Parts: sequence; structure tokens; C-alpha cells
Amino acid sequence: MAQIAVAFAVGIIFAVGLAVSEMINPARVIGFLDVAGRWDPTLLLVMAGALAVTVPLFPLILRRSKPILAAQFSLPTKTRLDPPLVIGAAIFGAGWGLAGFCPGPALAALASGSASVILFVVAMLVGQWLASRFEAP
Repeated sequence: MAQIAVAFAVGIIFAVGLAVSEMINPARVIGFLDVAGRWDPTLLLVMAGALAVTVPLFPLILRRSKPILAAQFSLPTKTRLDPPLVIGAAIFGAGWGLAGFCPGPALAALASGSASVILFVVAMLVGQWLASRFEAP
């Protein structure tokens, strides 16, 4: 139960951070991607803030024998680029650039009740379901 409570609290903090930084506003994301026009560096500053916390703390956290609320760390084991990763990244990037949303901000933006956000999240869930049909067991 503690894991669920902490995950929920962290999710709320993440959603509030996305809202405060306006990353739930597709215009911000599209403005960041518009490097040849009216470029908006806001997303770069948000990423720099995230890296400023993650880069020094991640190695310190991994020095622990295990996480506080789990039996072991769940870290990726794959070390090479493969076609599913590259294709998935390309689809993700295209969708992000076209819609101005990625999954986290889209879920946080559901609170707005916007029809376009709801449509995006429904399409995202359908896409995830379809992708699961093609995955190897």
C-alpha cells in the first residue's frame, strides 16, 4: 500500500510540475520544436531543471542495495538499439511534434476537460492497446 501511496503522490507532484511549467500546453511544445520560427526555450529550461536533479542524484540512489519500497531496482537490461525502439521513438516524436502532447502531460491535461485532450488520450490508449497486440509474449 505504501508503494501505491508514494506513486500517487509522486504522480501528483509531476502533474503539478507539468502544469506550472505549462508543459500541458501544446503551444509550448510546438513552440520549442519551431527552431526556424518563433522558438520558445521554455521546454529546454524544464529539461535542464529535471537533469539538474537527476544527474547528481541517480548515481547516489543506485548505490543503495535496493529501493526503499521495493525488493530490487527495475532497470533496463537491453543495451543495443533495435528496430522496435527506433520505430517507436520515431512514432512518439512524430506524435509529440504534431499534437504537442506526450503521455505524461496529456494525462495531466485531462483535468482541463478539453475535448482535444480527451481525444488525444483515447487515441493514445487505443495505440497502446494495438501495440500490445504486436508484442512478442
